[in-house]
Amino acid sequence: MENVRIGIIGMGNIGKHHAGYLLDGKVARCQLAAVCSTSPDKLGDYAAKGVKVFGDALELIRSKTVDAAIIATPHYQHTSLGIAVFEAGLHLMVEKPISAHKADAEKLIAAHRKNTKLVFGGMFQLRVEPRYEKIRALIRNGDLGEITRVNWVNTDWFRGEAYYASSAWRATWKGEGGGVLLNQCLHNLDVLQWLLGMPARVRGFCQLGRFHQIEVEDNITAYLEWPNQATGVFVSSTGEAPGANRFEIVGTRGTLVLENGKLMFTRNAADMIEFSRTAKTGFVKPDAKTEEVPFANAAAPHAALMQNFVNAILDGETLIAPGVDGIHSVELANVMVYSSLLGETVAVPMNGAAWETKLNQLIAESKLEKKVMQVEAGDFASSFRK
Repeated sequence: MENVRIGIIGMGNIGKHHAGYLLDGKVARCQLAAVCSTSPDKLGDYAAKGVKVFGDALELIRSKTVDAAIIATPHYQHTSLGIAVFEAGLHLMVEKPISAHKADAEKLIAAHRKNTKLVFGGMFQLRVEPRYEKIRALIRNGDLGEITRVNWVNTDWFRGEAYYASSAWRATWKGEGGGVLLNQCLHNLDVLQWLLGMPARVRGFCQLGRFHQIEVEDNITAYLEWPNQATGVFVSSTGEAPGANRFEIVGTRGTLVLENGKLMFTRNAADMIEFSRTAKTGFVKPDAKTEEVPFANAAAPHAALMQNFVNAILDGETLIAPGVDGIHSVELANVMVYSSLLGETVAVPMNGAAWETKLNQLIAESKLEKKVMQVEAGDFASSFRK
């Protein structure tokens, strides 16, 4: 195989974005061969550009016209379609979340294990953003020492009622499986565990429909504890304006703060715990110096991650964002809501089957009467670098 033929299933905002950079030739050694949508109006003029169009996902998957598929449909379809892709012997790139809940993610991963020669990627494009790459390097190189505390206030996701009214499935237990955590924050939760690993315990405090006429969470504060006793707080909302995005990581050798497009590192002259044990007075602290860590935004993060996916298929290149990693961000989103509904701390790994049962109960008991309306197109791409 010299070139990878790509098919996109789901032509909403993100599906169209993927099609755009593929047609523009921003990913080498691949071509957009097919697109699929159940809404004919979303298929546009792709046929005139030499792209085959389908109205049924399984028809595309079984058509022999593609070598790999991007799944960009509503959340619940990711698992069933992903399994169908693997069963057809195709490579898979799945949009976030890889599944709506942990139990479904386990099913998708199990399907991939039957043929691990197939490349399974997750579209977690923040992993190719230099700011997070630099944070990861500083942590891995020991510059921060042992991590002791993490705070991420990630509330610049403001959404109006029109956003939630744009689709019948949006912000419903049945259609989406969750709210701000599963939709807006999945990339941030992926970064959190990619940098720091999974916590051991989570206590979530979620407000359902606090700012909008929806049934899922739109305001959330969660407390996390890691195996090394590091603690963390994660805050997010789609109802706060102007909102903020401040990511703070504290270690025994200093503090990193990412905010307003700048990464600042306050570096301790000595490890704070060692200093505490050896200092001769109780009121002195280690000398510290603050410096800016420069970085540039990735030019086209989705295309960069897709290039890595194509290279993995053709050359065996190591995936930057393996699809199997996607279960971790799904679990974090699930456990924060599950903990809140239970009113207690939940150990991680969580019981995925228990959350699935609770989710099905929420779906069955839903009394939401969703009103759908035609809305103006917004700047979808503005949310890519949160």
